[in-house]
Amino acid sequence: MKSSQDSDKNNHLPEQDGIDHYENLHRGFRWQVDEYFNMAEVCCNRWASAQNNQAGTSKDIAIHAHQTSGKTVSFTYLELKQAADALSHALAALGVAVGDRVAIVMPQRFETAVAYMAVLQMGAVAMPLSMLFGPEALAFRLQDSGAVLAICDESSIQSIQSVRAECPALRTVVAAGSAAGQGDVDYAASVQSQQGAFTAFKTRADDAAILIYTSGTTGPPKGALLAHRALIGNLPGFVCSQNWFGFDGADNKSTDAVFWSPADWAWTGGLMDALLPALYFGRPIVAFNGRFSPELAFSLMAQHGVTHTFLFPTALKAMMKAFPRPREQFKLKLQGLMSAGEAVGDAVFDYCRQQLGVTVNEMFGQTEINYVVGNCSKFWPARAGSMGKAYPGHRVQVIDDDGRLCPVGIPGDVAVNRYDIHGDPDPIFFLGYWKNEAATRAKFTGDWCRTGDLARSDADGYLWYEGRADDVFKAAGYRIGPGEIENCLVKHPAVANAAVVPKPDAERGAVVKAYVVLAPELMAKRAGTASATAQFDQQLIAELQAHVKKMLAPYEYPKEIEFIDALPMTTTGKVQRRVLRLQEEARFKNA
Repeated sequence: MKSSQDSDKNNHLPEQDGIDHYENLHRGFRWQVDEYFNMAEVCCNRWASAQNNQAGTSKDIAIHAHQTSGKTVSFTYLELKQAADALSHALAALGVAVGDRVAIVMPQRFETAVAYMAVLQMGAVAMPLSMLFGPEALAFRLQDSGAVLAICDESSIQSIQSVRAECPALRTVVAAGSAAGQGDVDYAASVQSQQGAFTAFKTRADDAAILIYTSGTTGPPKGALLAHRALIGNLPGFVCSQNWFGFDGADNKSTDAVFWSPADWAWTGGLMDALLPALYFGRPIVAFNGRFSPELAFSLMAQHGVTHTFLFPTALKAMMKAFPRPREQFKLKLQGLMSAGEAVGDAVFDYCRQQLGVTVNEMFGQTEINYVVGNCSKFWPARAGSMGKAYPGHRVQVIDDDGRLCPVGIPGDVAVNRYDIHGDPDPIFFLGYWKNEAATRAKFTGDWCRTGDLARSDADGYLWYEGRADDVFKAAGYRIGPGEIENCLVKHPAVANAAVVPKPDAERGAVVKAYVVLAPELMAKRAGTASATAQFDQQLIAELQAHVKKMLAPYEYPKEIEFIDALPMTTTGKVQRRVLRLQEEARFKNA
């Protein structure tokens, strides 16, 4: 994968012909990472320059800003560049220097894309923070990173101001949107006051670009420092998981390709799997910062002619339950669909293929080393429930505790090697954990970077997810992975979502317990007198247990089921089983 503007045109692409092209793609792929490389240059500046040279006749759109009212305001790459240049001048005037951390605490909106381009072309380090973070989470990250400036809007300004006294390094708060007047500097006024192009700092590919904190699924969040080259490392996985996104025209530019994902641009899934790669290929991406709903997702995709998307399994499950036959109501143009964060399961897999008209490409990655394993139904078969295979350019294996390769069918830790099959460095690797060398060292066994996720490989090289190392448990001597049981439960029409954890048991060590979120119509039926609800629960629990017993091994059925309104989730849409597990341990201890 080359880092120059013309690199995309030089790859020989196989035709879609029903043949498995995986081996040829994987073995024929070679990295090319230039010494100097900048994310903003390839995601914005080069496209704006092309538009400028066409004397303003180009209509190439970078951002479709979809408003909650349904109205859309579109911005070209040239407009994105001009706004980014103005903001870079403003930030420089405020003292932001090369290497400084700048917090970007805004949802999907044009100003957010501008902020990333402005910070990255300055050689500063962009630090995405979710608008959903509470004061404690914000304070920790701002303190830990030593961020000198924060760019906020109305969704986050109050939270930032509430912790500012605890963050001595935070010199300036820039307020955008309707938060104008509530910060030290107004975004709009500062941008309007600046004129002229900004001379981008010449960053090396290995220079720090993004400091993004892990989601805290298994413990306290850590700051993963990503280099500019990480974008190059992400591209093969993005292209493959989106069924060859970016190569959909003879000139590598097509006005038909439109990307959208509800994934927050403050997270790896939204930033590295949606915003930046879509801009890298010069395609439009839809920005929407309203509340997600199945109806909203289908309506938005139909309105904007979305061709490629990334949807979390949680979102797909909700869409499947709400609209069993969506194409009867919505005109969809989907060509590529990626999903990640949790196992999709065959129920959702079949739904996407039969009802959405596209095979979902499951992908596996993490903040530190994103987009390393997955599927590409266009050029090799996707298998329902499988994580897929190592994407071209990445060397991935399942290893044991001693760093040895696990035999076929034996679970182990998914690990990624620093070097590809040709012995070249893999550019996807993070630079290390911010101010935590011990944690960085612990992540590696030799040249293998451990993900902490368990999987097994089959004879054809496909990986099958077994769960987080922290989520897998033993019950009555049997090793239990929650994903298979959760997938089985979701197949039942009464279940909207489920999470499986161990419940401590004095005799058996632990038993399988399921927390179940019921489908909306079942929630309504469940409401009533205490005795009626108890009877309803008893009957439904027996039905769900029988459902699992019929489909899985006898030891896998949940001995206990508890109905809850919502599962605890990270802001990236992952189920926090750890929260439920600790809750069960506390109940057992206090019993």
